[in-house]
Amino acid sequence: MKLSVDYDLCESNALCVGMAPQIFDLDDDDNLLIATHDIGEADAASVRRAVAACPRAALSLSDTVLDETA
Repeated sequence: MKLSVDYDLCESNALCVGMAPQIFDLDDDDNLLIATHDIGEADAASVRRAVAACPRAALSLSDTVLDETA
């Protein structure tokens, strides 16, 4: 899965940090930091909850499919 953030919408209110601290963090200026945009199975459930809880809908997940014909 691929995690995306729309920083124009993000208010850095840190709900996601509380739900998935292994992925999300805030810097000293309260800007959202992402540890990785490629989400593995071990973190999938907590990241899905964080995406669903984002009050500004600034977070999104997409499934990445490899094109094996390329």
